[in-house]
Amino acid sequence: MGDVRARGTWRHIVTGATASVLALPLAAGAAGVGDDAEPESEARDLRAALQADAPTKSIGFYVGRNLTEDGSVLLGGFGHEPSSHWLEIVPAQQFPEGATTTVGITDDAQMPGELIEIPQARQTSRYITSNYSEFAGFPAPLTNGGLNEHGVAARDIWSPTSERLLEFTEPTQTGPNYSDLARIAMERATTAREAVEIVGGLIDEYGYSSYGGNSHLFADENEGWVFINYGGNQGLWAAERLGPDEARVSYPGYLNPFPVDFENHPDEYLASDNFVDFAVEQGWFDPSTSDTFDPQEIYAGWQPNEREVTATHPWGNNVQAELESELAEELAPVSLEDMLAYVRDPRWSHDRSGYGQVAQLRDVEHDELRVLWTAVTGAVTTPYVPIYIGADDVPPEFKQHRYLTSGAASTHVAADYAPLEATRYATRTFKRLMYHTCENPEAFLFPVTADIEAFERTLLREQRRIQQRALGQLRAGRDAAAHELLTDYVEQRLLDSLDLGEDLARAVEDETRERFGIRMPTGRDLPGETYRPESQSMNRGGGLEGEANNIVWCYREGLVDYPREHGAYAEWAGELLD
Repeated sequence: MGDVRARGTWRHIVTGATASVLALPLAAGAAGVGDDAEPESEARDLRAALQADAPTKSIGFYVGRNLTEDGSVLLGGFGHEPSSHWLEIVPAQQFPEGATTTVGITDDAQMPGELIEIPQARQTSRYITSNYSEFAGFPAPLTNGGLNEHGVAARDIWSPTSERLLEFTEPTQTGPNYSDLARIAMERATTAREAVEIVGGLIDEYGYSSYGGNSHLFADENEGWVFINYGGNQGLWAAERLGPDEARVSYPGYLNPFPVDFENHPDEYLASDNFVDFAVEQGWFDPSTSDTFDPQEIYAGWQPNEREVTATHPWGNNVQAELESELAEELAPVSLEDMLAYVRDPRWSHDRSGYGQVAQLRDVEHDELRVLWTAVTGAVTTPYVPIYIGADDVPPEFKQHRYLTSGAASTHVAADYAPLEATRYATRTFKRLMYHTCENPEAFLFPVTADIEAFERTLLREQRRIQQRALGQLRAGRDAAAHELLTDYVEQRLLDSLDLGEDLARAVEDETRERFGIRMPTGRDLPGETYRPESQSMNRGGGLEGEANNIVWCYREGLVDYPREHGAYAEWAGELLD
């Protein structure tokens, strides 16, 4: 095993539990971290610092078509990122021969790298995505996937790599990062399997710039694939097919044991050529002792189904089997409404949930009718709206704004962006609603959820009519009219959802003032300073101890049994708005 001190600085040493950590600088003068500290001491102090502020994790849900109510494949989930989020419908584009696209990470990342150019495809596909502006020194805008015009959906989910493999990380990484791979899969893939082949081929040719390990869930109307891309710069990746009778939860992403001769089973397994050989070379695996190769035991930083309850996961994570049982047994046959409620579940949807997405993957007569149900920020208090591939754009209120955008405070807004910035910002509105609701969830979670889901049930009922109208235009060859219809529909329903969010935020705030008062921060003891706690940094803990000081979340043990049905709180509808 290579010596990490010969490969780079202490910044490369991270534990499996914190491999997906953001770029968190250690405070100046931190004990044991300095020019005179031993590398082993530096590593221990780094791990301790990262564990003290461990990040939240993303989540992904796959349900095969034999387990769903209507025979569609369902793919849902979201990412966790401390930044602004916005919707984008990216148009199909053509590029000249020799065009390139920029991929990789910068020296600002916790595990540094450099940007490179790789060839761009001559033709890219139309896709819907949720973009965001900040993660671990990775260049914005970033994406975790979405849905493209061919009916390929993608989710990115953390999947930490083992310490011993991360020790091979190069001082300067090159190659596409997780967001680059998700974006390129959306631009180029026509099936879920092809997404695996594209992403694996990119890693084979250009390498992979890692924050410590990642995974993807790819799905189409027939099947899914879970893909793990390992840190350590050894080009290691592997993918496992998910069939129609399977439910898979990545929380984080994992692989089941592979046959050693996986190359002889290409319909079920795909991997880099060195996937087994590298472990044999390192003495981590002896093929003479087993016919199966367990990627989790050999390359991962943890084992599935060992529940972890942390400050950022008050209910817990790493509970894949438990959640897969909920989907495949308790909820099956799973409906679209079930999946909307499941992604919204406050056990995992909270302030660090950047958005909510559910793709309903099935055969459609025209690609324009493919739809991604999207909540612009954490679905726990944000309505989903169906975004159609055939829509041309979303309203400015759902595009990028300066709230939570990385670097936005460093200068005034550029004049070219001022009209966009002058519009309302949906993410900000629904964050307000979340913060008020989660301050007193016993009082507000049920009625807020009831009104949001009543709105969604109206949308669900009208989809057949909207699709039939658009289909009539498409069958008649009036593609432009169909696009206009879908664009107008998406715009109106997004704005309707924003109006609902503003009404609910105002109502919950009024009730909070009357019943509880608006709680102010207690702040920190800063000797010699005279300013009030409200003027201190909002990014650091104050005087409160325990849960309330770590993360905004609506989950409270015993408040309700989960999972629950969509619309289960219907009796509370209108309680706040009447």
